[in-house]
Amino acid sequence: MLEVVGIPIDDALLDGWRERVGRARKQLAWSEAELVARRHAGGVSLALAAPCDLLFLATEVNEWALCATLQLRDPQRWTELPAALLAAALEDAVDPATVVPPVLDERAAMARFTLLATREARPALRALLAMSVLRGLPHLLDDDELTLGAGTGARTFPLNDLPAPDAVHWSELHGIPTAVVTGSNGKTTTVRLLAACARAHGWRAGFNCTDGVFIGDEVLASGDYSGPAGTRRVMRDPRTEAAILETARGGILRRGIAVSRADVAIVTNIGTDHFGEYGIDDLAGLADAKLSVAALLSSDGLLVLNADDELLRAKALELPQRLGASQHLGASPVLGASLRVGWFALAADAPALRAYRARGAPTCGVRIGRLVADIGGVEHDLGAIAAMPLAIGGTAAYNIANLAAASLAALALGIPAATIAAVYARFGAELKDNPGRMMRFDLGGVQVLMDYAHNPDGLRGFLGVAAQLRAPGGRLAVLLGHAGNRRDADIEQVSQVVAAFRPELVVVKEIATHLRGREPGEIPRLIRAALLHAGLPAQSIEMRDTELEAARCALDWARPGDVVGLLVHAPAGRAAVLALLEARAQQT
Repeated sequence: MLEVVGIPIDDALLDGWRERVGRARKQLAWSEAELVARRHAGGVSLALAAPCDLLFLATEVNEWALCATLQLRDPQRWTELPAALLAAALEDAVDPATVVPPVLDERAAMARFTLLATREARPALRALLAMSVLRGLPHLLDDDELTLGAGTGARTFPLNDLPAPDAVHWSELHGIPTAVVTGSNGKTTTVRLLAACARAHGWRAGFNCTDGVFIGDEVLASGDYSGPAGTRRVMRDPRTEAAILETARGGILRRGIAVSRADVAIVTNIGTDHFGEYGIDDLAGLADAKLSVAALLSSDGLLVLNADDELLRAKALELPQRLGASQHLGASPVLGASLRVGWFALAADAPALRAYRARGAPTCGVRIGRLVADIGGVEHDLGAIAAMPLAIGGTAAYNIANLAAASLAALALGIPAATIAAVYARFGAELKDNPGRMMRFDLGGVQVLMDYAHNPDGLRGFLGVAAQLRAPGGRLAVLLGHAGNRRDADIEQVSQVVAAFRPELVVVKEIATHLRGREPGEIPRLIRAALLHAGLPAQSIEMRDTELEAARCALDWARPGDVVGLLVHAPAGRAAVLALLEARAQQT
């Protein structure tokens, strides 16, 4: 994919690009036909499909098709383009002596592409992938390694030393139960719920999320691994018997989805976040990106969607046409007409859920205070919501949605309803179950909640719970900060959400590890100005340089009956704040 910014885009330019890509494909005998020009607020994304062993060449073809079109349209403006392309190629090369200079003349360019193809092609890789598709095996491919199978049934080979297909012990390879989870909010909680269900079922579960990579009780890596790197570590670990994979927007848009197939895919919801990055400027574009996970499913897989999300309901109608044209995308291609979709909602008898259930779709929601799932006409009672720690007495609506989504996925993976119910009856009672997400503490009558909420929908859900936990006459304090890779308008919006709950104290924090191109102090100043503009009095706003200092400020201010909402985002900040809370608990 090529991102084009700062250049006027018109239909004639895109037609020229398409025609040149078509001629290059014919020269190279590529059968892959997909070609996409997607306009967005910042410019246009130009994407083309190519053989999996010729992706570097594909970038050369893409760049040439655009640049040759530009030069033909305006030779005077683009006279320096060939020199710039050569300079970039030399700068990127490991060994400049091996560089075949880029050219814009078509005949010379085609000869260059043919030469580059002979250098990059890996016939052994194509043969192995063809055999894995024939055998219905998943695979993982990156710049250095190919993995056939997954987890306990995987074997990984260096790309520079691939075996012949007949040298592979195919009978020893197999897939494992696999679920991918994406969405704007609730991903990590849903992943942990599913992993807990898998463990209770007797599987050694591997999962990756924003907190790291985990196999059973072992932490393989800490940090944000909610993308391809975390997925590969889970799927390649020979101990993994079931995989639960958090698949965040950034990884999808920057590097794609690492796995070739899955049994279940969940989209929790679509909410305002990360606009302006990688060509995504609105909710519709964000939904399209996250729904890419549907392409991993075979005809017997299950796509789990939120029926309370109007956009997801609308986008689901587009999936058969979208996926029917993308059969090359996985080891087990999706046939759009046979895509199975399961739906969850807060209310089991909401009109949308009733309609889906009447058409035979699996559903899950709350009926008369109990979480019920319906699959194939069989209803499963998963327990009273009030008795599920994660639901906080039924006040945490977003966690009820996470419980419902995980229920359909767990059932689709083959986990019995009784096992799921037993997990739900205890999950969330201990802090280690879901670290960083709705962690609750009672410090001498001060209710303290720690969470990761960082976008408008997540904040509304979190603050809604916090507001209900206040004792009569109790006050509300909130920590508030944001990452630097958000638009000013997004930072103002989260500030407005907080201000709407009229907290008596907002401690605005700096997140030094999340500046992401901003100057120190810039984000806190934007937040403070937005809070004041929203009507919060200046005396209700404190400023602190670290998450730990912000938490200490809020806790020092609080008295019995108050609620303190600690929105903590950096891993180091969370560890420091947890240590502070533990020390305070020992003093009370």
